[in-house]
Amino acid sequence: MSQSSDRFTVLRAVDRIWAIGAIHGDIDALTQIHDRIVADTRQGDRIVYLGNYFGYGVQGPGVLEELLSFRRWFLSFYPYRHVDDIVFLRGAQEEMWWKLMQLQFAPNPRAILSWMGERGIAAQLAGLGFDLEDGLKKAEEGTLALTYWTNKLRETARALPGHDALMNAIKRAAYTEDGSLLFVHAGLDIEKPLARQTDAFWWASRSFEEIDQPYRGFRRVVRGFDPKAGGIVEGKHTLSLDAGAGRGGQLAAVLLSAEGDILEHLLV
Repeated sequence: MSQSSDRFTVLRAVDRIWAIGAIHGDIDALTQIHDRIVADTRQGDRIVYLGNYFGYGVQGPGVLEELLSFRRWFLSFYPYRHVDDIVFLRGAQEEMWWKLMQLQFAPNPRAILSWMGERGIAAQLAGLGFDLEDGLKKAEEGTLALTYWTNKLRETARALPGHDALMNAIKRAAYTEDGSLLFVHAGLDIEKPLARQTDAFWWASRSFEEIDQPYRGFRRVVRGFDPKAGGIVEGKHTLSLDAGAGRGGQLAAVLLSAEGDILEHLLV
């Protein structure tokens, strides 16, 4: 793949890369990270958000507004940048959101919604003015009641300026043009190429910890969600960025060189 596609983004002509871990609705921490970037950004910088913008924290709508506002500023930085110079990856929260919109077609919607609720969706619903328990009741009442509930939820989310644009623009992964760095959400299946990862990007966190050699020639694989929220953790060929934002911890981010060396640690 030599150029950005519907699934992947190629980071071209990279000088430095700001990589931001899972946000989970923590708008205050995100704003502080953005302030740090504003103070030190330069031409040739790229930005990669590594997914999970919502979930756990209830400030999802505010996070969306902050992300879009910052994107507008970043792309207007003279001389003007390319739209692929700032990348949003799909996280597990965003993947669950897509599944939530189709919940009425699931074989056991109540069990699936309950599972999602335990993994951050409950807070995302609350941020939109919805209640998980109400959704569980609608699932028990049947397909028609649940369809009405998911349609109302979809309409509420779409009323947020930029919501659909962001959700439709998120990518599965990103990598530098020279093949040095690969950015994913939580992990990947080390036995498969990028094009065959399917849902491993969101759920294969254990496989990420098994990477002990360059994956498909990439010098380093960078992820933004760690179920253990271990912080900024460097491996020989990996880098994990999740200090528990939205879950009582901090938002983790780094400034990387084009080769993947950490130039600056950010923990807010």
